[in-house]
Amino acid sequence: MKIIFRLFFLLTVFSISIQGESSRPNIVLLLVDDLGWQDVKCYDIDDPTPMETPNIDALAKKGVLFRQGYSPAPTCAPTRCAIMSGRHPAAAQKTHVVGGNPPTPYNKTAHPVLDPWYSGRMPLAEVTIAEALKANGYVSGHSGKWHMAIDHHAFPQPEDQGFDFTRHDLGESRAMRPNRLTGFATEDKKDPYRLDADGFPKDQTTLDALDFMDANKNKPFFLYYASWLVHTPIHSRSKALLEKYCKKLGVDYPSNPNGWSLKGQRNPYYCAMVEMLDHYVGQIISYLETTPDPRRPGHFLMSNTYIIFTSDNGGMERVPGEIITDNFPLDRGKINAKEGGVRVPFIITGPTIRPGQESHVMVNGLDFYPTILSWTGTKKPKGQNLDGSDLSELLQKHPRNPDLVKDKNGKPRNSMIWHFPHGVAQQSTIRIDGWKLIKNWMPGRPEYELYQLHGDSSKKTQGGRKELFRRIEAMEKRVDIEEASNLAKKMPGKVEAMSKELYSRLNAMNASYPFKNPRYKGSLEGKDLVCKGISTGKNGNRVWAEYESGGAEVVKGFLVYTLNGGQKSEEWYIKKASLQGSRVESELPDNSTHYVFNFIDENNFLVSYPEMPDLLEVGKLKGKNPFSKAAIKSQLDN
Repeated sequence: MKIIFRLFFLLTVFSISIQGESSRPNIVLLLVDDLGWQDVKCYDIDDPTPMETPNIDALAKKGVLFRQGYSPAPTCAPTRCAIMSGRHPAAAQKTHVVGGNPPTPYNKTAHPVLDPWYSGRMPLAEVTIAEALKANGYVSGHSGKWHMAIDHHAFPQPEDQGFDFTRHDLGESRAMRPNRLTGFATEDKKDPYRLDADGFPKDQTTLDALDFMDANKNKPFFLYYASWLVHTPIHSRSKALLEKYCKKLGVDYPSNPNGWSLKGQRNPYYCAMVEMLDHYVGQIISYLETTPDPRRPGHFLMSNTYIIFTSDNGGMERVPGEIITDNFPLDRGKINAKEGGVRVPFIITGPTIRPGQESHVMVNGLDFYPTILSWTGTKKPKGQNLDGSDLSELLQKHPRNPDLVKDKNGKPRNSMIWHFPHGVAQQSTIRIDGWKLIKNWMPGRPEYELYQLHGDSSKKTQGGRKELFRRIEAMEKRVDIEEASNLAKKMPGKVEAMSKELYSRLNAMNASYPFKNPRYKGSLEGKDLVCKGISTGKNGNRVWAEYESGGAEVVKGFLVYTLNGGQKSEEWYIKKASLQGSRVESELPDNSTHYVFNFIDENNFLVSYPEMPDLLEVGKLKGKNPFSKAAIKSQLDN
């Protein structure tokens, strides 16, 4: 009797276990690189794109296509870190691509502002989606681009942050040699890019993703497919595709492999790349649609899989010597706060999502993390702050109802912010309902730009009281997504209110802002009043720097230090230093190899002591560690 009871108990536990396994859906995140909002056929709203994307278009019909989907940042690494951690780039101090350098201008004398320090990696304290899902019995795999450390191969890698499988092979994106008009893929079995049955070159990133799913289909899995396409280099290993788009665009087949000068979406290399990307996405979808689900007999994997398709930023419109694409009607592109830099393709499908829907609700890549937790029944990691919103209710109930997207306070979310205080952009941005405000940090530009992208979402009731509301009809009304009419001077009150909210949000996240460059050759008010570093000293781990006042008060001091000075990928960190009369001082962390001091005065000028090279100098030295060479070498007692 005891044996029978024990067998019954074990069978019951096994049955419950199987049911639990089958109820947890698979998650597939398809994050592609530099794909513009108007590069995908299903997003056509003005002139139709010449690119053919049948598989992505078909995916959109299986779920919800968002017309107002955004990336967390206008460039690669901060977006990827934000998606994986659920944290806003400004909050994580990961606001640009490589990072981990002392604050320095791009060009010593030509640029009036300096980038602030920003982290070279996603903070290790952040719990990734993969780590959260692992606690719920998921197996996670990554294929393709990572780019969340100071370089592609530096710590941490995917396996350090929760992934059970990872492979970075460049696949089809590897540069063609000696140029892009030679070395096309063939049908030769020995060709590493051998054409498949459909005439497309082999892409190892896609094959790795397929292998991961096939090896783990008997478990709930999370696939992070990070395609290198359609990032530079701009080329097509399929000669047939290149010829196809030359004919379709009405342009001559290229005779010179260097550059492309025709405006608009008339680059046949790029068009071919987009169609190749579509093909590889189609291979992922086809596998899910045709592979039986071992956890759910009688069903295919697709029936229990949520798919997210999006891009890490807006389309890269051009690089030196080459016009790539055009995000029109959106203005600008990658590395810019304008809509062309942050509005991206954004498609979500899954077992609880009704097919064939479009939505004009504002959504963001930051929303993926809480949404995935909800889909999978995974608890939010203890202490993990998430800056996005859970979209699961919106997707399941009514994708056109913005009231179903709640902020941290449980109220309908009507806004989002971006912060990119770097390079030639130097912008911070807030969108509230249909209004968008851009703060330009670069002198010589309008301090603020104000645009009404979509219909206003406010009205007066019969009683005269102004109430905020969200009518999808208003949000769908296109007003100025071209960002052609800057209303800042006409509406100073609107600018003031939105600016106040922008600063409030950024300050709450402890965001870093740009500094004025005292070495700038042009005129900047207060430049003649900056201080001058005169000496440094130390006592054990206590280090300091003394300065001579130039007239402006020094209000802040920072210690910038590295633990690996002289190595190929120096990574620098920053900590506040205390002000003591005419010196700044701080405790130098153990194992520091080099350090430098920053003085910030009341006019927001930053003086570095010792003086650091600019980024142009760094680029010319090609990894010869110029920052540590210019910095103070630590001689701490062991």
